[in-house]
Amino acid sequence: MSVSDMFIALQGVLTADQDIREEIRKVVQALEQTAREILTLLQGVHQGAGFQDIPKKCQKAREHFGTVRTQLESLKTKFPADQYYRFHEHWRFVLQRLVFLAAFVVYLESETLVTREAVAEILGIEADRERGFHLDIEDYLSGVLTLASELARLAVNSVTAGDYSRPLRISTFINELDSGFRLLNLKNDSLRKRYDGLKYDVKKIEEVVYDLSIRGLNKEATVGAGGEK
Repeated sequence: MSVSDMFIALQGVLTADQDIREEIRKVVQALEQTAREILTLLQGVHQGAGFQDIPKKCQKAREHFGTVRTQLESLKTKFPADQYYRFHEHWRFVLQRLVFLAAFVVYLESETLVTREAVAEILGIEADRERGFHLDIEDYLSGVLTLASELARLAVNSVTAGDYSRPLRISTFINELDSGFRLLNLKNDSLRKRYDGLKYDVKKIEEVVYDLSIRGLNKEATVGAGGEK
């Protein structure tokens, strides 16, 4: 084979790879759009009247996840099944965003942390890497850390809306989350930096709770919560 033939063959390989990446990009763009729609919907909970509409907003968000599942099914067909990590960079960010959105919906519904397996089910993908297109553990953890930042914001807005018990519950949840992350030995630089931001979320929520305590509103919140039961 001549040098020219060798490079022609190499160009064929490069072109095929570029074609795959282009097809992946098209699906990822659609996923990003759906993620933006879900985020826009859920941002409404930060508004004063949004707290009353939480169940309705969560229901609508879950309907959007039906579109996400269809788009991820399409994504699976765009590359060889055994080359997940070769192309992972293309959908990594949007998948982390979708994990956050799924985790936010589950938190709003039940005030619990969604498991990786449950997120995978919501997205219509696998939790086990051996079974194909799956939810990488680090992508799951990144999404959960984004949830922590969103809940810190929710704690502040809850006070503005006159909901004084929610920040106390968020504080308990975030502290448990922080304790869980402390058990992990994070090797991924990006993930470790994201985790470093969790302490600021914890501090922000602690300040909200402290402010409620100073104003005597935490007692009112506790009494109110007891009355609800």
